[in-house]
Amino acid sequence: MDKIESLCVMGLGYIGLPTAAVFASRGVRVFGVDINQTTIDTINRGEIHIVEPDLDIAVRNAVLAGMLSASQSPSPADVFLIAVPTPFKGNDHEPDLSYIKHASAAIAPVLQSGNLVILESTSPVGATELMADWLAAARPDLTFPQTHGEASDIRIAYCPERVLPGKVMQEVITNDRIIGGITPLCASKTQAVYNLFVKGACLLTNSRTAEMTKLSENSFRDVNIAFANELSMICDTKGINVWDVIALANRHPRVNILQPGPGVGGHCIAVDPWFIVHAAPETARLIRCAREVNDSKPQWVIEEVNKALLEILHAYPSKSMSDLTLACYGLAFKPDIDDLRESPALSIAIQLGAMPFKKVFAVEPNILSLPPKASALSLASLHEVATADIHVLLVDHAQFKAAPKPKGKVVDTKGIWT
Repeated sequence: MDKIESLCVMGLGYIGLPTAAVFASRGVRVFGVDINQTTIDTINRGEIHIVEPDLDIAVRNAVLAGMLSASQSPSPADVFLIAVPTPFKGNDHEPDLSYIKHASAAIAPVLQSGNLVILESTSPVGATELMADWLAAARPDLTFPQTHGEASDIRIAYCPERVLPGKVMQEVITNDRIIGGITPLCASKTQAVYNLFVKGACLLTNSRTAEMTKLSENSFRDVNIAFANELSMICDTKGINVWDVIALANRHPRVNILQPGPGVGGHCIAVDPWFIVHAAPETARLIRCAREVNDSKPQWVIEEVNKALLEILHAYPSKSMSDLTLACYGLAFKPDIDDLRESPALSIAIQLGAMPFKKVFAVEPNILSLPPKASALSLASLHEVATADIHVLLVDHAQFKAAPKPKGKVVDTKGIWT
């Protein structure tokens, strides 16, 4: 595979579609695959189904140039890139690799000698080797690196995404990449692929080290966020403004406390640490504790809302809960995006929506409709919730930062109206 002419991307979500668009912009014919027909139709019209700055232009240009198309079935290509979800299964946070397994089964029939298969999905340690085994079982006529080393017909590597939602189109190009090959040749072949557009360094290692590196990055961030979230809860019990504490503490030259919030969301930070805990439950004590702190923060927010509710009912004895309206500001897992995956804000809003308020509004300017599980909420604008009795700030979207502090009781988990 001296020249990369075609690439098949399995999964056209928040990572797969931007990556496909960038490859297409570099002259590679990209075949995108997704299970959602609406997503496929949207992309083939040159449009996008997610909110990400600059992605719409890149996709439109790629489709119009005939370099990007989408379907439900993979096509033969030089390179196959898998960017599908890796959620949990059950209640013990066991990694669910079924999406990777299904993607492997889908591409196996069209694999040809000389192909390269790259896993980008954030995965537990050993997932790349499992993928290689699944492919080998499906195609016994081909050889794979786990049995034939550098002489294998198929090359396999792991290269996790390292981008920030809202800045994907910049960071996918500028950030360093970790490339873990099952063999050194697999890694170097993969490096040549990413060198088509990556301006950062491509750092080569083995697949297990690359997998653990990705999990470690997000676990590090989770532990630091947990410190901030725990600090906010401690300060609340002492009547101290946590935002003042953090601002003052961060004036120390070697201190950089992060900002607390309603919890931790997104498919990476809220998920990846559990992969480490599941693999090493006896030794991953700090990582587990951080996850438990962050997972408990939404309940703390609910308790703060209950305190505000009791204050209103105490001040106005003639009123009941069914007379009051509540507004939730933000449902996404971080500011200025539409991504609701593992969002603590969405979880909190749904719980509040189940309470017997007169009305519970959700203000989320980045979505057009509520997900089915949030059907008890009413999607509203900032103007429509101005007279709500309780205001719960969950996500610091730019629109909320620019808005004045609303009247009524305010529960501000991000400190923008404090």
